Amino acid sequence: MISITKADGKAEFKLIHLLRSRSTEVDKRVTSAVTEIIENIKAHGDQAVRDYTVKFDGQCPDVFEVSREEINDALTDADPVFVDALLNAQANIAEFHTRQKQQSFMDAKPNGVIMGQRIRGLKRVGLYVPGGTAAYPSSVLMNAVPAKIAGVEELIMVTPPMKNGKANPDILTAAAIAGVDRIFLVGGAQAIAALAFGTASIPKVDKIVGPGNIYVATAKKQLYGTVDIDMIAGPSEILILADSTANPKFLAADMMSQAEHDKLASAILLTTEESIAQQTITELNLQVATLARKEIILESLKNFGAVIVCRSTDEMVDLANLLAPEHLEVMLENPMEYVGKLDNAGSVFLGKYSPEPLGDYYAGPNHVLPTSGTARFFSPLSVDSFIKKTSFIYYTEDALRDAHDDIVHIASKEGLTAHANSIQVRF
Repeated sequence: MISITKADGKAEFKLIHLLRSRSTEVDKRVTSAVTEIIENIKAHGDQAVRDYTVKFDGQCPDVFEVSREEINDALTDADPVFVDALLNAQANIAEFHTRQKQQSFMDAKPNGVIMGQRIRGLKRVGLYVPGGTAAYPSSVLMNAVPAKIAGVEELIMVTPPMKNGKANPDILTAAAIAGVDRIFLVGGAQAIAALAFGTASIPKVDKIVGPGNIYVATAKKQLYGTVDIDMIAGPSEILILADSTANPKFLAADMMSQAEHDKLASAILLTTEESIAQQTITELNLQVATLARKEIILESLKNFGAVIVCRSTDEMVDLANLLAPEHLEVMLENPMEYVGKLDNAGSVFLGKYSPEPLGDYYAGPNHVLPTSGTARFFSPLSVDSFIKKTSFIYYTEDALRDAHDDIVHIASKEGLTAHANSIQVRF
């Protein structure tokens, strides 16, 4: 399933290069198909959305929008234990993200100058939620809760209909709990295009967030600029740092928790102990036999899994910062010691009782994270993802006179004489 690589300054980098070679290029046929869908939605609106929904989902509901009654019924009819779990998760997510909220400010200076920054939520945001077998109520919470905290005026959710033409009831339950304003039964690239341009039935939004397949991701990429987007997410990934105190059963279980997402998902273990490496591989083989997504896990681990025995803990930390993983688990004796050393990761999980699924579902920090090494410069989804900032300036005549010479000098250096004149003409 996975072989052990011993770090020697060359072998580990060769392996990392090989793992990074997993294709990030979108198939040209996908790009072409998405471009056609976008242009068709732009030109023909609802009719094109209906045609694609029938083509890809089997049938199209008479009305795209899910009624408030149906949303409320889903919550009423839901398993109470499931509802309680979602409510507890929502409370944790809200508590964490409330701390991220920023305030507008105004700075009045002694010379009469007033400057400041106004912060407010976006007017309308679209949330894409996969349906069918790939339905993720947790993603509804992770996207909707910070949007509401940010002050988004209207949150529009789109999700593909199931084979019976209805919405996934678990998705509706999560949406009701998270405060989603309106829900439309449409999926795929056509849903992204409908949100970007607006149709007679589906409102135009300012930003689109949420996970989806390659067609959804490609549509978001192509429409960036027409609307804002959260990020272009690649396959899921986990990197685990482990020393002699780590439990191989936990390590194997956590590696597979990400491998089951996708055949392109990546699970990598870095350890200073060869015995831990060997025991973890044994556990992988034992545990995978009982898991529902066994075939996906095996394919993922075979192609994009790795176990690397490092020469020191410092070497593991350096490799972690180089890889900049989406999820980083620290299974070391004193994990808190490394918080300030691990600079590049979407989310860090510290200690043997902080497994990655804790972050996926419950703890509070967002599970929408940068992938494919982009944690070097991207951040997780947050309240900041749903706000916009506007600065404002007020100068008195005397204050502008004091700045006159400096501004004119800089403008003249840039050859922008009209800029200089805009200042000079006032005096």
